[in-house]
Formats: sequence, C-alpha cells, structure tokens
Amino acid sequence: MANVYRRRRIVTAIISLIILGMALVINQPASQPIAKTPTAQSASDSTTTSPAIKALQALKIKGRAPKTNYTREQFGAGWTTLQGCDTRNIILNRDLTNVQIDESCNVTQGTLNDPYTGKIITFVRSSATSGDVQIDHVVALSDAWQKGAQQLSKDKRIELANDPLELLAVDGPANQQKSDGDAATWLPPNKAFRCQYVTRQIAVKQKYNFWVTQAEHDAMSAVLQSCPEQTLPKA
Repeated sequence: MANVYRRRRIVTAIISLIILGMALVINQPASQPIAKTPTAQSASDSTTTSPAIKALQALKIKGRAPKTNYTREQFGAGWTTLQGCDTRNIILNRDLTNVQIDESCNVTQGTLNDPYTGKIITFVRSSATSGDVQIDHVVALSDAWQKGAQQLSKDKRIELANDPLELLAVDGPANQQKSDGDAATWLPPNKAFRCQYVTRQIAVKQKYNFWVTQAEHDAMSAVLQSCPEQTLPKA
C-alpha cells in the first residue's frame, strides 16, 4: 500500500511539473507580428490602459472563412500525452481541488468550482459520470478554423488544441450548450466569469494570430466595460 501512495505522490508531482513546463514552452510569443487593424473600434476610449482591451483592439476584424474541410482531426487525434499523462488529466489536476490521482496518471476524484455556471461539481471518474466535467477549448476549434487556424501548420494546430491557455475544466452540459459558439453567440451563464472568459479568448486569438468578427469584437468589448483593469491570462 505504501508503494501505491508513493507512486500517486510521484504522479502528482509529475503533473505539476508538466503544467509548469507546458506554460513555459507553449506560452511563447507568436513568431508573426500581430497586425493592428485601423478600423477596429472599441467602446473604450484611447485613454484605457487595460491590457485586455488593448489586445482586443489589436486583433484583426474580418468575416468568417468557410468551414470547408474542418474536422476535429485537423487539430490532432484527441489529447496528446506527455510523460505518461494526457492533456485532459493535466487540466483536471490543475482546475479541480481535492484531487485524487491513480498510478496511471488519471484523475479519479475531485471537486470543480465550475467557472461557467458557478456550480460546485463533484467529479468521479467512471463511464457514467466523467462527462459531468469536460475540458473546453475556450476558443472552439471550429471557430478557430474559420478565423485563422486553417493557415497554421498541423503541428501548430495540435499545440493549440493542447495549450493550457486554451483549456478549462467546466460543466459538461454548459460546454455542450456552447458548442462552437464565439462570444457573439454564447457567454457563460455565470456573469461573474465573463470578463475572464472573453479575456482568455482574446489571449488565445492574440497568441495564434486569429481574428474576430465585428459582432464578436463588439460582444467582447461590451463585456470588458465592467472590468476595465482586466489583465490577460498566461495559462
């Protein structure tokens, strides 16, 4: 039994190191400069110093590209694995509390303070209950595909799909409701989280040189009016 507990402690330590390593390696600035679109308008005036608003103002505003050829496999065949731990379990370990992990690096139990609904969800790993908590791509992959990801290499798209900046553990039904919506069509029911939500989307789009539609830009700008000092997340 002591060996099992020791193995679980080792696995937990490995996951912590993986999260730190992913933040350091993946969270590098994009190699291409981000073009600032002169026509981008914001409800905030030029005196606003919010990093989130400035980043939003710097994003290009364009229409959606066709969804032609989009499949989930364009972003890799599921989660990648690093040192025996897949991305799903790494994010569960990061976002849940009271986490228990087995010797195979699977999160078996934990508690999620769901950012999308504000509910407290008890997570138990099983075929019947694991879907209660899902890992959301904050910028939906099909949305990313229509706003710049088609121009990325396959490796870069796989990086995006496994980037901690792009991922959150959330309520499964809320994630299903969101589907492939952007900020113009879906925002978290938990209004207290909306600033963090759109700011994370902005950070992802900035990092990977994606654009926003005019409606999406305006929805993000409206949300940010309630949090003028909002900063960008790093992971």
